[in-house]
Amino acid sequence: MRILLVEDNARLAELVRDGLDRLGFAVDWYDSIEGAEHAQQVSHYDLLLVDLGLPDGDGLDLIRAMRRRRNSIPIMVLTARGGLDDRVAGLDAGADDYLVKPFQIPELAARCRALLRRPGSSIDTVLTAGNITLDPSERSVCVAGTVIDATPREVALLEQLLRRSGHVVAKTGLESALYSMDAEVTPNALEATVSRLRKRLLAAEADVQIKTVHGVGYALFAPRLANG
Repeated sequence: MRILLVEDNARLAELVRDGLDRLGFAVDWYDSIEGAEHAQQVSHYDLLLVDLGLPDGDGLDLIRAMRRRRNSIPIMVLTARGGLDDRVAGLDAGADDYLVKPFQIPELAARCRALLRRPGSSIDTVLTAGNITLDPSERSVCVAGTVIDATPREVALLEQLLRRSGHVVAKTGLESALYSMDAEVTPNALEATVSRLRKRLLAAEADVQIKTVHGVGYALFAPRLANG
């Protein structure tokens, strides 16, 4: 899942980005309303985390503007403004959740998952192919009904392939979903993750195939679609 974080406190932003990254989220960080607006023009996001006291305006103004444009992306406010009136104002402006600083990463991650599994969101449906089942909200993978261990990055990769099961998913699209814009990613990082995922699924006796389409990307095929 790709998250846009709008926060002008660099230290907090780094903690949030690194903490969510370890849990399998790809987080892009901007420190202003202008940066957030630009980011949304060039990338698709599943969730927005926004501070209110930004250098070029109030985060509520960003939220209101997005809602006026009928942008329905889930939005969570992250702020030190913890008063009742502040929380009401944030929710009335169009935010879906409101988290007061300081907070712990596990709670933030849980709230992110809760927003993302609401009806109509990008992770509200369990994904299946062959004998594999992936629950996007719980970030869990089962093979033939048995939960298997998988790293957050492997789960994120498998999710993207399952969402386009039977179709080629471009390498650039996978990298965009798995890594933030400024992540230091080695040239073969995606290939290494694909290799580890293949081995993990093979060991668990999964009956799907992840095929490489050279120069393009990867595709996951259920047994009936596989070509040997």
